Amino acid sequence: MKVELKEITVRELAKGYKDNAEGGVVGFGGKLDIRPPYQREFIYKEKQRNAVIDTLKKKFPLNVMYWSVKKDGNFEVIDGQQRTISICQYVKDNFSLEGLYFHNLQNNKQEDILNYKLYIYRCSGTDSEKLDWFKIVNIAGEKLTDQELRNAVYAGSWVSDAKKYFSKQGCSAYGIGSKYLKGSSIRQEYLETAIKWINKGKIEDYMSEHQHDKNAKTLWLYFESAINWVKAVFPDYRNEMKGVDWGFLYNDFKDKNKESDSKKLEQEISKLMQDEDVTKKSGIYSYVLTRDEKYLNIRAFTDNQKREAYERQKAICVKCRKKFSIDEMEADHITPWHKGGKTTTENCQLLCKHDNRTKSGR
Repeated sequence: MKVELKEITVRELAKGYKDNAEGGVVGFGGKLDIRPPYQREFIYKEKQRNAVIDTLKKKFPLNVMYWSVKKDGNFEVIDGQQRTISICQYVKDNFSLEGLYFHNLQNNKQEDILNYKLYIYRCSGTDSEKLDWFKIVNIAGEKLTDQELRNAVYAGSWVSDAKKYFSKQGCSAYGIGSKYLKGSSIRQEYLETAIKWINKGKIEDYMSEHQHDKNAKTLWLYFESAINWVKAVFPDYRNEMKGVDWGFLYNDFKDKNKESDSKKLEQEISKLMQDEDVTKKSGIYSYVLTRDEKYLNIRAFTDNQKREAYERQKAICVKCRKKFSIDEMEADHITPWHKGGKTTTENCQLLCKHDNRTKSGR
């Protein structure tokens, strides 16, 4: 990877500045993507924005900024987006400071600002090298999310099209999936979730493979199918459904669980929702399909319950019949939870750690 420190002036930075809304923001003679189309539209608050301009006016040093060198030789802002936008907007008379727009300043004051020197680190290298570097420099201000960093590395036609579906306020993904997904569409978390689902967690592999695809329709159709499957199989919505990794369940069970199973599943879900031993209610949906109790976080026995069982057993492991200290033993359900056993003192027994961890379910 190659990293170069370059010096440019505000005049050079603001040359050709344009805010194209959905099309992004560009500057530096049209060669710099200041806010690429895939990034969120975060804007500095007035106090932060004014502080940047005040720094220029007083000729104080401004923190170094970071650009990525794109494959076509142009550039993209990785760190310093809001400082850059604040500078360019002021020079282009988009806002005033202390009642004065840029054009209201005396000529020498204008020249001082236009000739102010900015220091830029330009990074070029492989995708993996740049991703590692971006994570390191992304340490202050409004930090980019992991997905925004990936978007910067794998920028192209695919990412730009994916934004239409997953990365805008009120986007299509929000319209059909907001009740089922956590996070924010504009922070790229919907996009991240969809890619994670379709490619079994290997987000960067998927983005690398599809970087130059003309569109992201395949991902959208997959996401749409997954959400429609959830709605068909689990039609009775509960707040606990928000944030479940539905895509992984869809991948494994889309051909096994149909709409016809929904009534039976709902009966079991309702019963589990009322079970006080199930401490993670959102895990019920994964459990009823996988039968893996790890999703439920079955309530553990309390220290008092363990102590009562220990005294009742007179420190003897009920399996190997050897004597142990309480710290060498673990609590176990006499009647397993999945057979109706509750996490009560009467249903608690202690096994030595070896026997508890090697026992089979009963």
